[in-house]
Amino acid sequence: MDFKLTPEQELIKQTVREFAEREVKPIAKELDEKGEFSVKLTKRMGQLGLLGMYLPEKYGGQGLDTLSYIIAVEELARIDSSQAATLAAHNSLGIGPIYYYGTEEQKLKYLPKLCTGEALWAFGLTEPDAGSDSRGTKTKASLENNEWTINGSKIFITNGSSELAAGVTVQAITKTEADKKEFTTIIVEKGTPGFKSTVMHGKMMWRASDTSELYFDNCKVPQKNLLGEIGDGSKIMLSTLDNGRLSIGAMGLGLAQGAYEMALKYSKERKQFGKPISHFQVIAFKLVDMALKIELARNLLYKACWLKDNNKSFSKEAAMAKLYCSEIAKEVADEAVQIHGGYGLMKDYDIERFYRDQRLLQIGEGTSEIQKLVISRQILSE
Repeated sequence: MDFKLTPEQELIKQTVREFAEREVKPIAKELDEKGEFSVKLTKRMGQLGLLGMYLPEKYGGQGLDTLSYIIAVEELARIDSSQAATLAAHNSLGIGPIYYYGTEEQKLKYLPKLCTGEALWAFGLTEPDAGSDSRGTKTKASLENNEWTINGSKIFITNGSSELAAGVTVQAITKTEADKKEFTTIIVEKGTPGFKSTVMHGKMMWRASDTSELYFDNCKVPQKNLLGEIGDGSKIMLSTLDNGRLSIGAMGLGLAQGAYEMALKYSKERKQFGKPISHFQVIAFKLVDMALKIELARNLLYKACWLKDNNKSFSKEAAMAKLYCSEIAKEVADEAVQIHGGYGLMKDYDIERFYRDQRLLQIGEGTSEIQKLVISRQILSE
């Protein structure tokens, strides 16, 4: 097996790292404090070709492989999870359903502008009473006179309400028979009468990403806004989550890498009892454990990407990578705070923000418990 990145992947890694260091890092703390979404940084990501980077050129993308995209998310998360979240949610959850299930007309209409940074797209699955149970959706849609009428709401939706938000792909119930629900996905553009989005404030983590509540009150859209086939909603949404799990895995890996680097640097600078604390075995062993977990996480995540890029089944490995990378992000961030001691609890140190940001990784895109359920079903059926 060849573990070496291609020259193109190395260039992407270096380009995104430089962008994150030079443009994101100087303002990440301020954006977090204000809970402010950055239009400027999002547009810069578009200019760098990070939005829709895996799409074919005919739709505005660069035709790159999955690993190249995952490396980009990883490098952003190494500096700031909020910007990584914007990129990951847009690329995997926003663009993904349209690219994989949309008609050619829909692809040509929406995808080009979603690759430039001028617009973002959202994924409308989670509801107040439907989180881990995606089939608990209550939002409904009915078709009459060549028009869909949608009623319901969504919550915790990334990229749903900023000035760049252009629309959302919504899962809705289109038929119920004998307690059996038929789920369908429908495209809803921003500005559609009856569609309202509001920003969610007071978040503990990813404070500079756009998290929204969406409301549909007799929202009417054309019949042609159907995405995929009627009744394919669950299939579309769940397959999208497979791809999204790779993104969350990359966020966990990148955050862990950034936290580890902070701890390593601090341990060499901080002196106790007359020498750097890195010279004490208890600290050195913590750093060893952190480095080991990160290496294992990267190997697992990159393998899952390799499977996808080679058209092999990757659902189990995506769930494994999401589970492990999010869990080691928690463990590494916790140990990094411990190494910083009291300073790790102060906002003057970036590790405080990293410690908060990692917490969503074990919840978003399916909780750690749900990942274990997904994995167990697969290994028991093999």
